[in-house]
Amino acid sequence: MNINATLFGQLVFLSMFIVGGLSYYLAKRKTTNPKIATLIGVVLCITPPLNIVYLIILLLKNNITASKST
Repeated sequence: MNINATLFGQLVFLSMFIVGGLSYYLAKRKTTNPKIATLIGVVLCITPPLNIVYLIILLLKNNITASKST
């Protein structure tokens, strides 16, 4: 069975959008720097098992509480 390198590249490129969106959605609620957390998620798309592990870690992390300033 031949696996074409361009197919792998296309899957990585597509997963960058999916994982990037999910990372931003989760990081908004669970971290204080959602842009950096999203960037980490997108960079980890180069190795697909790591991006899944990263999303699971974000899912298991506790939500941050918004502090009220008066």
